[in-house]
Amino acid sequence: MSWHQTTDAPPSIRITTLAPSLQPNQRKVAEVMLVDAPSIVELTAQGLADRVGVGRATVIRTAQSLGYDGFPQLRVALAQELALTQGASTSIVEGALASSLLGGMQAGIAKFQASLSTLASALTEEDLQHCIDSLDAAPRVLVASHGLSAPLGWDFSQRLNAMGRFSEVHSDSMSEQIVARQLGPGSVCFAISGSGASKATLATIDAARAGGATIISMTCFAHSAIDTAADISLIVPPMTASFQDELTRTSRAALMLVSEQLIELLINHRGHEATQARATSMSMIGTSLEE
Repeated sequence: MSWHQTTDAPPSIRITTLAPSLQPNQRKVAEVMLVDAPSIVELTAQGLADRVGVGRATVIRTAQSLGYDGFPQLRVALAQELALTQGASTSIVEGALASSLLGGMQAGIAKFQASLSTLASALTEEDLQHCIDSLDAAPRVLVASHGLSAPLGWDFSQRLNAMGRFSEVHSDSMSEQIVARQLGPGSVCFAISGSGASKATLATIDAARAGGATIISMTCFAHSAIDTAADISLIVPPMTASFQDELTRTSRAALMLVSEQLIELLINHRGHEATQARATSMSMIGTSLEE
């Protein structure tokens, strides 16, 4: 598997999104680059190979899998990314983390804030345009999400409904698959999975595809099962540094933020119709509030 997203994405984003799909030895090389980029920049391909315990050819293939012509180009990209991130003060964050509960919370927020600039780095204009066009034109939209991604699906569906783009979401997996099978051509199954490996979501995707629907996926990992099953795939780099971290220290904040922005893009695309629908929704919400 190799990088097929935007060429503007920095090495760290490419590594975190591709790591689960790399060959084992290539993954070793990539993980070392991720955790010790300053040292890797100073090494040759052979030097990195010796450090990891693999052949020089594996280092070169790893660079190519990440979307670079070779290791020299990857070294340059690493150096550029390091230069851009030097302004972040790790020592301050670590000090805050150790000082108090509030400091720990502030450190976590600071870490998230530092990663915000990379959230869209794996997205492409073409994929976003196809996504918005498909959601706009679809006769039916089914949102599929399970496990820790389930709340994102419910939220996304409700936001679609509030701006006049009717959608449906089901908590029961079998009911969801039955609906997916009946979607038909032109309809959309919008699947959300942080790991990209949810069996329940994949089953719904299979059912939707059998019915002729367009599959749009939003996940954190390129070449994951859900990514490869989709017609249109939106890759949102995870807040964590590895697939293991994604499972043990899960965050869906990045996916939530991107899904909310998709709604805003769709509202702009639909123009007056969406604005009026949102105004109607807000007026109804207003009647349900009391002082």
